[in-house]
Amino acid sequence: MFSKANIISTIVATIWGFAGGYLLWGILADPMLQDHMGSATGLMKDPPDFLHLLLGCLIQAFAFATIYSKWANGTFSAGNGLNLGVWVGVIMGLGTGLINFATSNMLDLTGTLINGVIYIVFFAVMGLLVGLVYNKTSS
Repeated sequence: MFSKANIISTIVATIWGFAGGYLLWGILADPMLQDHMGSATGLMKDPPDFLHLLLGCLIQAFAFATIYSKWANGTFSAGNGLNLGVWVGVIMGLGTGLINFATSNMLDLTGTLINGVIYIVFFAVMGLLVGLVYNKTSS
């Protein structure tokens, strides 16, 4: 659980989680999602609470890297990580996204689907990075 590969991949995935999240949602998706916001107001903090954002990214990265280490079953590669990342993105982006759509007014259906695709890309890149780090650092 606290192997060299897991610690390094957690650090790399945390950096991606923070910077990649800002890139994908803060810069690229924000203009697209503005037209698809639901009727709820005051949801987003401006500016965000960066300490808790970073802590969340760290926890998410550690959990992802740990799950990957078990899931890959010793066959560590970028493709293997990408595959896991896509499935995690499907669960988080489309599964949870559609549940949120059904139960809240955060996004309309189009916004939910756009956000779901962004989640898939986000976790696919995270998986790719974790797979690469495990491949290079595992003995």
